[in-house]
Amino acid sequence: KPPQSYIALISTAILSSPEKKLLLSDIYQWIMDNYPYFKNKEKSWRNSVRHNLSLNECFVKAGRSDNGKGHFWAIHPANLEDFTKGDYHRRRARR
Repeated sequence: KPPQSYIALISTAILSSPEKKLLLSDIYQWIMDNYPYFKNKEKSWRNSVRHNLSLNECFVKAGRSDNGKGHFWAIHPANLEDFTKGDYHRRRARR
């Protein structure tokens, strides 16, 4: 299992995209592509991804997808600088 937290995995996936936002399915795919550990695991890790996206203020919805199926997820602007530097410590978003 990767040593990174789910916050770190999700953030790295989002930051790797040109638009700095991804759909949930794209976050899943990035994690499976970059961490083969998750590819053959039961799907319970996906619950953890969804849980982290919805409960941590460092992640925000960034509009609906073009086909209307799902939202893009992005990093809250208050956390962007820290996450870009690889500092994924949980902080309340400074709003």
